[in-house]
Amino acid sequence: QVQLVESGGGLVPPGGSLRLSCAASGNIFSINNMGWYRQAPGKERELVATITRGGRINYVDSVKGRFTISRDNAFKTAYLQMNSLKPEDTATYYCNAFLQISVSDSVTVYWGKGILVTVSS
Repeated sequence: QVQLVESGGGLVPPGGSLRLSCAASGNIFSINNMGWYRQAPGKERELVATITRGGRINYVDSVKGRFTISRDNAFKTAYLQMNSLKPEDTATYYCNAFLQISVSDSVTVYWGKGILVTVSS
């Protein structure tokens, strides 16, 4: 059973920092792209950042220069370092991963359950 579990969320004042982690576990052959998305109350889920297995990165414009995505392939974990947080960053953050359970399986996307980040004074 493959699971993605997010951690590191919480309440932080404007200008503060948080580091989110997304750990993949279970029977996994390989992980391709990993990503972070977020959904604010009353809004649609939006992409925040993605990273390929080789380290190619993409960010949504609103977080460029403030957020940094990274991954540790050996530990099957992705991270999102969030600095200079703003109230508009408040959302539930979800990680996803495109992975294969075995060499013969197709690539399938898995999602974590999400973790709440609240930026407020």
